[in-house]
Amino acid sequence: MVPALRKAFNDAFTQQQYEAFLKDLNSLHPGALEFRIAETPEFISKEFGNKIFDACESIIDVITDEGFKKLTDRSIPKKDFVPNENSISHFIALDFGVCINDDGEPEPQLIEMQGFPTLFGFQVYYPDLLRKYFSIPENYSQYLNGYDRASYLKDMKEVIVGKEDPENVILLEIKPHQQKTRIDFYCTQDYLGIQRICITELIQEGKKLFYVNEKSGKKTEVKRVYNRIIFDDLYAQKDSLGSIVDITQDLDVEWVPHPNWFYRISKYTLPFIHHPFVPATYFLHEIKQIPADLENYVLKPLFSFAGQGVVIDLTQADLDKIKNPENWVLQKKVKYADAIITPDVPAKLEVRMMYIWKEGEARPKLAINLSRLSKGKMIGVRYNKDKKWVGASVSYFEK
Repeated sequence: MVPALRKAFNDAFTQQQYEAFLKDLNSLHPGALEFRIAETPEFISKEFGNKIFDACESIIDVITDEGFKKLTDRSIPKKDFVPNENSISHFIALDFGVCINDDGEPEPQLIEMQGFPTLFGFQVYYPDLLRKYFSIPENYSQYLNGYDRASYLKDMKEVIVGKEDPENVILLEIKPHQQKTRIDFYCTQDYLGIQRICITELIQEGKKLFYVNEKSGKKTEVKRVYNRIIFDDLYAQKDSLGSIVDITQDLDVEWVPHPNWFYRISKYTLPFIHHPFVPATYFLHEIKQIPADLENYVLKPLFSFAGQGVVIDLTQADLDKIKNPENWVLQKKVKYADAIITPDVPAKLEVRMMYIWKEGEARPKLAINLSRLSKGKMIGVRYNKDKKWVGASVSYFEK
């Protein structure tokens, strides 16, 4: 993305240096880092960064519009509706692919969006350590909008812990110690002092929730929940979990963010956004005439996660199989750029722009990012097996 910095990084890179970095990265919580860390970060110029920022703020305009909730009410499945919804989504993530437009120029294109937390803790620890082993210019940062490490962690604590004692705030997940992203849970606990609790460990008494504090051994009331549970994942594992608390009840807890926002800010939102850097997206059941060039579209299920169910090489036969078209979107396909030069073949790049939304503020604030490199058809582990210079990464934006 910045040719001179890319060349300098590649020329200076050694495998020994990378392995020493990985060893150090794994030392904080040995065995917890299960996903692949790419050999390189990315460097985003001011010019390209401004394109992403412009698209982001256009999307936020839609989310902050007073009619947004009404517009997205149908996005929440009835069985997953949770009472006592907050007025805001405390965390938002917008995924952009670095693509090639019709003029052969690189540009960002929105791929996915979610009103749900991602690696907000790990993306503090990992990029900071990266600077210890690799040369990163001082005028480039993983933090955005004027944030630095101290101000970012301050706002994270304000949003997640609020005015409560950290022992009354939990990170809630399904089998957190078995999740591939558990390193993020541990980093979050390190920074905020909150415990990560499995849904099987919740204790319900009336409308109140409790858990057994691992430090004191005492039953402790839960007042705020930093929610990491995805219902799709919950249903897939439910038979193995035994008796668990039904979190769709009217419970006396504050959600951060509220589970309903996972659906409101999602693929469901894409058809309502109109911007040059957002590919045209349509609800399948609203299309009067199917495009003749289906090879230029992808089909995505509304209610799935981690890329599951996406049909890339689309045909009419795929559409004929759909029994519930109201639960699918047709999205214009974008052409990923060979954006990152590596020692063998170039890698494709996705950048996840991560927002924090504080109570009482009219808009969320862009805070930090993560990136992912791929040499396969899609971004993801199963498309990049046995490949190098792929995996989780971070983009340093020019200040």
